[in-house]
This record gives sequence, C-alpha cells and structure tokens, in this order.
Amino acid sequence: MKALTWQGKRTIGYDDVPDPVIQEPTDAIVRITSTAICGSDLHLYEVMGAYMHAGDILGHEPMGIVEEVGAGVHNLKVGDRVVIPFNISCGHCWMCERGLQSQCETTQVTGKGKGASLFGFSELYGQVPGGQAELLRVPFADYGPVVVGKELPDHRYLFLSDILPTAWQGVEYAEVPDGGTLAVFGLGPVGQLAARIGRHRGYRVIGVDPVPERRAMAERNGVEVLDFGKDVAGQLREMTTRGPDAVLDAVGMEAHGSPGAGFLQQATSLLPDKVAQAALETASVDPTAVLHTAVQTVRRGGTISLSGVYAGKATPMPLVDMFDKQITLREGQCNVRRWTDTLLPLVEDAADPFGLDDLVTHTAPLSQGPELYKRFQKKEDGCIKVVLNP
Repeated sequence: MKALTWQGKRTIGYDDVPDPVIQEPTDAIVRITSTAICGSDLHLYEVMGAYMHAGDILGHEPMGIVEEVGAGVHNLKVGDRVVIPFNISCGHCWMCERGLQSQCETTQVTGKGKGASLFGFSELYGQVPGGQAELLRVPFADYGPVVVGKELPDHRYLFLSDILPTAWQGVEYAEVPDGGTLAVFGLGPVGQLAARIGRHRGYRVIGVDPVPERRAMAERNGVEVLDFGKDVAGQLREMTTRGPDAVLDAVGMEAHGSPGAGFLQQATSLLPDKVAQAALETASVDPTAVLHTAVQTVRRGGTISLSGVYAGKATPMPLVDMFDKQITLREGQCNVRRWTDTLLPLVEDAADPFGLDDLVTHTAPLSQGPELYKRFQKKEDGCIKVVLNP
C-alpha cells in the first residue's frame, strides 16, 4: 500500500509499505477514505524528530470502511463506515471506565512514562503505524472505532477522530460561566472549532491569531477577532472589563513571539537523536508568549485551558502571577471516546452547528501529502485544514 512516512526533519515520503494484517483477535483492518494533517503532526515534522524513525507511518485523524475484523471483534462488521480516535484505548481499564481514555492503562507507553498509545506518533507514544495511508490496523476495534452513517460526506465525520473532541474537551475544561466570555488563542483547526463550540454554548467568544485568513474564517462563523500583536492583554481587558472568564490556548509549543526559546527549540531539533532526546527530557524550553499572555489576560479567579501541546521539560511557568490571580489551569490529551457519543448527533445535525462545512481549506490525493505538509507548516495559501484522500 501507499503511505506518508517520516524521513527526517521537514521531509515526508510517499512510499510503498507493507499492508497491515490482523495481529490480535481484537484488531480490525480499515481501508482509509479520508485522513487529515493535524497541527500535532507538525510537531513531528519540525521539533520532535528525535523520537521518530525513518519510515514511520504518520497520521492520527483517519476514517474509512472496515475491510477485515479479528475473531474477537463483535461490535464491527465488514463494510461499516468508521471514524478512528487518535488515542488507542481498551475501554475496560480503570482509566477508561472513568473517562480518561488518553491514560488507558492497557496501552500506556510505560517505558517512556507516557499515557495511551497514539496512532502515527513517535516512540514516545508507542510508534503505532498511522492513518495517512491506504490501510490501517486498528487495535481494540470493539471499543475505539465510531460507526457513522453513510449519507453525509467524510468531512462531517472525520474530525471526530481528534480535533472536534479536543476542542470540546478544551471548552469543557475552560469552565466558562453561563453567558461568560471565552478568549481562544490560536485559530488553527482546534481553535476554530473551540470558538464555534463556545458560540454554540452561548458564550461571547473572542479569537486571537496573527494570520488574517484564520481571523477571517473565525469572523464569518460569528467570532470576534483580534490580531495577536501589541498589547493583546490590554485590548481584551478593555473589551471585557475584568478580562475574559477563561482563555483557551490552542497554540502550544510552536507559539511565535518567544525568539530565545524558539531558537533553543530549533537548535535542539538539529542535535543527534540521543543528544536531542536527553535535551528534550531535561532542559528543553517551549516558546511561552501565548501561555504568558493568557495568564496576563484572564480575569482574576478565571480558568486557562490548554489544548495546545507543550513538551519542554524546563518551560518556565509564571507561578507568582497565577497564584496571585487565583487562576485555575486545566490541560491534557483529549479523551476522545468520552465525548464522541455527545458529539455524533451534533455532527449529523443538518444545521451544522459547528460549521464543519467551513473548515477544510485544502483537499488532495494522499500523494500530495508531502507538499501539503510544507504548505500547512508555513501557513501558505490560506492553509488551515488539509484532508487527504488515499
């Protein structure tokens, strides 16, 4: 089969790789019909390459048609149309039973001290072949895959794999009071959906991003917007009196505006793998312009919700200000299956309450994946969300 493979920093291959096969009775094989490029894929493309291996199959936002099931799979059948959550969870361990599927004790990568295994990620999260491919082996197929209808196009379902539940969880964690104000920093795919979810719940939503095309997309979906420029915190305070009730950081480790940390991050990514791993695990620092601005911005007694990924072990936190302002901080990898039953009816709603028909900016064959990684990483050509069709 064909697949997108990691070959080095900023180098993606479109290669022939072996077809996946059933390895456990609880596996299924899914023929992929649509798969997306996620902002988290760019972490592997850019700064987290020390944990990748040449030939690793990328991708953790797939959907498709079940082609084969193992003898232990009873909730799926050949021909079912399914969306595959990005985290691999068993559904029956202590963590899964408490809605913490991203911490699944059956698939935890204990050797690296990490949570549940993920599709298409590095050795930190199990090095499981991903879904930017023609076929995907899905472990724990009785629990993970979400069976969907056959009437609506793929893009109305595809984002149940990651970014829609990630955005939903981020807004849940923000704990915005009824009629309150939510500021969303970063209007990439997760930020766009978080802003729309906030609007759907009746909040005032203010989106902040330096990219004009992203602000324009948010604005046409009913979101007030600001450029991430001079004195964003001051502007938000003026707009809200005390500051927003909650701030959702949908940017994370690749924030602009922290040149020193950005330089160190890039320098680390150029080191030999073992040296880079040691640096990442002990002394790495993420750019924190967004996180620190969130602390400055949120009202006293408010909440910061982190949906963006941070990875720097030595990343400084403004604890003095957080303590003084009595800020609540919530974060974590999304527990996808916790939210899918709630989200599926909304995805299928003819009114399209999350504007899923206005999110995908680029659709292309899988073979164009390497070029679209470049375009997405550079934010060129208005590229906000890419969907690839194997």
